[in-house]
Amino acid sequence: MALFNFKKKNEEKKSPVCACSCGCATSETTEIVNECCSKAVDGVCCVKVLGAGCPSCHQLYENAKEAIKNMELNIEVEYITDMTKVMEYGVMSVPALVVNENVVSMGKVLKAADVETLLHKLGY
Repeated sequence: MALFNFKKKNEEKKSPVCACSCGCATSETTEIVNECCSKAVDGVCCVKVLGAGCPSCHQLYENAKEAIKNMELNIEVEYITDMTKVMEYGVMSVPALVVNENVVSMGKVLKAADVETLLHKLGY
């Protein structure tokens, strides 16, 4: 049984980690191609909040969703609480914000306006 779980875990690592499932990023490289795919909206392909499920992490998730809505982007914000997946990003303090598979903030609860400002500074 343990061998089966090990194989399944390896298979998961080889699957695309991009939220749009286009295969533009893999967990082995964790790099994003500038032209993510045809599903990217204004260059934003994936927005994720990494956390432990605590109130601060949930607040960043809600603020990120509000920022995406205010920017009128038609993408979904993903909330990742699986600490194994969180550690794959190299994040040591949560909550963290990931845009196009790049960690752009960690250890802070950004307000919706701060998330918007950050996305604009990143060129989105």
